[in-house]
Amino acid sequence: MTKTPDAETIRAVRPPRPGRWVAAGAAVLALVWLAYTIIVNENLHWDVIGGYLTDDRILGGLWVTIQLTVLSMAIGLALGVLTAVFQLSDSPVLRGAAALYTWFFRGTPLLVQLIFWFNIGLVFPEISFGIPFDGPKLIEFQANELITPFTAALLGLAINEGAYMAEIVRAGIRAVDPGQREAAEALGMSHTQVLRRVVLPQAMRVIIPPTGNQFISMLKTTSMVSVIAGAELLTVAQRIYLENFEVIALLIVASIWYLVLTTIASVGQHFIERRFNRGYDGLTRRVRKNLNPFGFRSTA
Repeated sequence: MTKTPDAETIRAVRPPRPGRWVAAGAAVLALVWLAYTIIVNENLHWDVIGGYLTDDRILGGLWVTIQLTVLSMAIGLALGVLTAVFQLSDSPVLRGAAALYTWFFRGTPLLVQLIFWFNIGLVFPEISFGIPFDGPKLIEFQANELITPFTAALLGLAINEGAYMAEIVRAGIRAVDPGQREAAEALGMSHTQVLRRVVLPQAMRVIIPPTGNQFISMLKTTSMVSVIAGAELLTVAQRIYLENFEVIALLIVASIWYLVLTTIASVGQHFIERRFNRGYDGLTRRVRKNLNPFGFRSTA
């Protein structure tokens, strides 16, 4: 009978993997060569790039990009939550309206939507608010004065984002155990209270990661506003290189700032995800705290 060796006498030896070392060396060599080629390339005009990185016009465009991103995501998230609630409603009318909204704005290109909002004055020269069906008008605006490039960009980005956020929020709500909702309703909570106090806090663990990705994507998507002569980062860079013909240098300047913004957003996303992924114990405590005013008392 063969004797089994003691666990202490076993010496596991990792087999050599020369292919990994060769691949790693080749990758490092390629990166070093690429960096060297870029740095010593005189056609890139690094002095021009350095001079325009902190140019007032570039920083102004950067600020507009940040404004568009934050406002569009905030409005898009609010629209997404509202649409997701409609999608999960018992009313076929609300479900149909939500489905139509997501179908249309997810099915048409964002570029087309931006151009449409910018030219909305061709369809509605005057925008008024009042009693519908030829009733008296309470407030009236000229569309060309009201819909500036910034407003058109905000409308296009926010409404389009709301359609995508609706699907993200809906998936997060559906990920919550239906028993949680039933238990809260059994305690006498209204539909709104169930959603706000029980469902959404638990759904945030599913909603946050894709929302962070959408925010990062929005930072770059704002560059599409250049087609309607907005004042964001890429548009400003284009206006400058049309004056001095430093096309590549100004595009690199814009790319550097986009990388800075997306890096900051990625770090923020990491910490927010970690905050919502502390475990189900902390999440359960928060939900129980929300249920306490309705007579729920934990026996744990």
